[in-house]
Amino acid sequence: MGVINTTPDSFSDGGKFDSIERAFAGAQQMIATGADILDIGGESTRPGSLPVEPQQELARTIPLIQAIRQVSDIPISIDTNKAAVMRAAVDAGANIINSIWALQLEDSLQVAAELSVPVCLMHMQGSPQTMQHKPSYDDVVVEVLDFLRARINAALDAGIAQQNIIIDPGFGFGKTLQHNLLLLKSLPEFRKLGVPVLVGMSRKGMIGAILDKPPDQRLYGSLSVAVMAAMLGADILRVHDVAETVDALAMVRALREVES
Repeated sequence: MGVINTTPDSFSDGGKFDSIERAFAGAQQMIATGADILDIGGESTRPGSLPVEPQQELARTIPLIQAIRQVSDIPISIDTNKAAVMRAAVDAGANIINSIWALQLEDSLQVAAELSVPVCLMHMQGSPQTMQHKPSYDDVVVEVLDFLRARINAALDAGIAQQNIIIDPGFGFGKTLQHNLLLLKSLPEFRKLGVPVLVGMSRKGMIGAILDKPPDQRLYGSLSVAVMAAMLGADILRVHDVAETVDALAMVRALREVES
């Protein structure tokens, strides 16, 4: 899953895709280098970020989705928490809803059920404004599992088919470095929930904390955690560096397929 943030303030690539033309060129490059899904977002959710108005989010994402649909049938995920944006994005050609709030806001759960598209339910402690202010858990793995299990049940109760549910432990969203590492180590436990697992660690602060490098110098750390996540059972990897990650995962695939 290639990340395209059409925002000026995203933590890693803020401003890189700040026009439809640049974002479209970035999308074409990701498709050419092996992306299976594109994840398009018009509102930054980095620590400390502030929400944007729906009209601004729509202006940043809908023309891009329409432009991609003119040239490719690649699955497109809309990274949003607003029901109106979900509707407009799916109408424009998006296939997946990616919700950092796990469809807890307003009528997003009901709208997602009506749209009958796959949804990704992510765990977050707090909000983007507060999530990194001393996050605390008694047992981070148990608590994140319990939350995601509850959201899966809520989605099922709302009429979302189980085959349309994806979960995301929410690396970096209200977690310390220790929390993130424990969640990564415990990915096999998340597979037991019976739905695909999406992992997003690309260029995140957990890598910076270990390597002491800024986001644009975290490629090798990002590739390392991508390989670890794949080996531990992640089904979808949300990444900024598509070509490099495709190569790394080809090696994982070769190891899995070799006969002893």
